[in-house]
Amino acid sequence: MNIFEQRADGIQPVWFMRQAGRYHWHYQGFRKKHSFMELCKNPELACEVTLGPIEDFKFNAAIMFSDLLFPLEQMNLGLHYNDGPPKLTTYLDTKDQYKKVNIIEPANTFYSFQADTCSLLKEKLPKDVTLLGFVGAPFTLYTYATEGGHKGSLIASKNGLYDGRWQQFLDILLPNLLENISMQLNAGADAICLFDTAVGELGYEDYIRFIKPVINQIADSVKASHPDKKIIYYTKQTHLRFLENLEAKSIDVLGIDWRIDLVDALKSLGSDYYVQGNIDPTWLHLPWDDLSKNLEIFKEKMNIHPELKKKWVAGLGHGVLPKTPEENVRKAVQFIQNI
Repeated sequence: MNIFEQRADGIQPVWFMRQAGRYHWHYQGFRKKHSFMELCKNPELACEVTLGPIEDFKFNAAIMFSDLLFPLEQMNLGLHYNDGPPKLTTYLDTKDQYKKVNIIEPANTFYSFQADTCSLLKEKLPKDVTLLGFVGAPFTLYTYATEGGHKGSLIASKNGLYDGRWQQFLDILLPNLLENISMQLNAGADAICLFDTAVGELGYEDYIRFIKPVINQIADSVKASHPDKKIIYYTKQTHLRFLENLEAKSIDVLGIDWRIDLVDALKSLGSDYYVQGNIDPTWLHLPWDDLSKNLEIFKEKMNIHPELKKKWVAGLGHGVLPKTPEENVRKAVQFIQNI
């Protein structure tokens, strides 16, 4: 059984982005002994970190513990986590900077640590837990490569859509990204997530012109070679209009944040996709009485629209935040599973 099938026991499948992370005692214990990069690149450690929240909170899906920025390391941009948040030593903020790009190792060996992690997880996970792989979507990776993230006006990144830098980036990224995805799926991942946290900074016209064709190109390619695998595309801060006009025949699941009403999304998108999300992660910091009342809102929505429930993959609208009370995660998962 997986999160994309109707369960005979009636349980509502749930998983959280960043469910293996800083808020959890299990992860904190590993971080006292190992660097973040080591946890990602050592398959045995990455496997154990991934398993922690499955064993503790009983999520219905496990997502491979890793980071979405490793393609920028492969491009020789000097990715490091030495003092906390990810940083690069080289940024692709001008056309000339692209001369410094040098693929340091072929994808089929560079990403072997992720494939090995998936293989280990497939062996150790309970058979009824879905295994999710993931990569960063192109525009999100591009904004990090261009200016180190997706905060602020993104003038350099947005101008790059028009002056050729976006296409330069895609020419380098896409063959390697597709190989990375195939490696994870071949190693046992049941689905691949494309995380596009930056794309909501774009206007609708730029999204349709520059992003939609690329996302569809990736999805079509992956589905052609892995027809039995699911493709999840998550966007943050996008309006429903963006997703309604994505027209992605090869994408199975659309992840949404808390700014879109879940019922509106299911009614609009549910005939073509599953919809994933979209509980506000900050709610998990509330006292349980307040959190449970907010979760009741989702229960009421599904009671009113039971026909929509089967197309909902429950979760957060983004990742679990640092310092989230573990007991709230535990109680929330149990509550959601019984919606």
